[in-house]
Amino acid sequence: MKDEEAGNRLGSYLRARRELVAPAQAGIPSGGNRRVPGLRREEVALLAGISPDYYLRLERGRDKNPSPQVLESLARVLQLDDIERAYLLGLAAARPRAPRRKRPEHVPARVHELLAHLEIPAFVEGRAFDVLASNPMAVALSPRLRPGQNRLRSLLLDPEEQAFHQDWTKATAHFVAALRTTIGDDTDDPRFVELVGELALSSQRFRTLWARHDVRSLDGGTTTVHHPVVGELRLHRDKLPVEDVILVVYYPDKDSDSDEKLRLLAALSDTESARTARDDSADAPHPKPP
Repeated sequence: MKDEEAGNRLGSYLRARRELVAPAQAGIPSGGNRRVPGLRREEVALLAGISPDYYLRLERGRDKNPSPQVLESLARVLQLDDIERAYLLGLAAARPRAPRRKRPEHVPARVHELLAHLEIPAFVEGRAFDVLASNPMAVALSPRLRPGQNRLRSLLLDPEEQAFHQDWTKATAHFVAALRTTIGDDTDDPRFVELVGELALSSQRFRTLWARHDVRSLDGGTTTVHHPVVGELRLHRDKLPVEDVILVVYYPDKDSDSDEKLRLLAALSDTESARTARDDSADAPHPKPP
């Protein structure tokens, strides 16, 4: 996060988004000797109605207070959606601040009780996608959903997770973009710094996606996964804020093929749990008779 730490997050974002807009998308002929991907700086300036020199100052961090009108024009030229536009406006509005002391992420006791009663895969995650708590069905769905795991790290670095997702490429793009959105202006947060640093060193896929500066929310949706035992599962995902953490639940359409498979997975999980309990009981020392 060097550019962010250097205070030029706005310029870094403009440059990254500029390089992703093909000239044809902006109505500019793509012929000629183009040495840069996407649009040139002067092309962005022309289309946005500002001077090339002023746009250069924005990208280089020499002017960090553009007007809302300028930002709206740049958002239009760079073809930003609503989430990306809001992120751009937020970057310009950000001001230097003293580091904030973060409270440790805590799972309320009532949420632990709720997890124990839910018969569908459910877990609690923190802002950096750390798994803080989960129920047996979540672990049966994926062992990477045990407490202590990090969902983004598993997604990028665990080969089994790549096989688990029907569209791993799309999943990684969405997760990395959601991480950047979540970080916002908390670029000095130790957990984010640690996670981004580790993934930047370990994953080429992460480095490629991080350089794009994509932003998006990772809320509800539907996903398809390949479980090694019960096969393909089509599951809906809902994310519910609870104080400072997020409760995530996965569930199938009622009476669907995935519903039947999830019931089978639950039965297999119960059988395995009972077998483990018997083995633990057999291995435990028994008191000698008097």
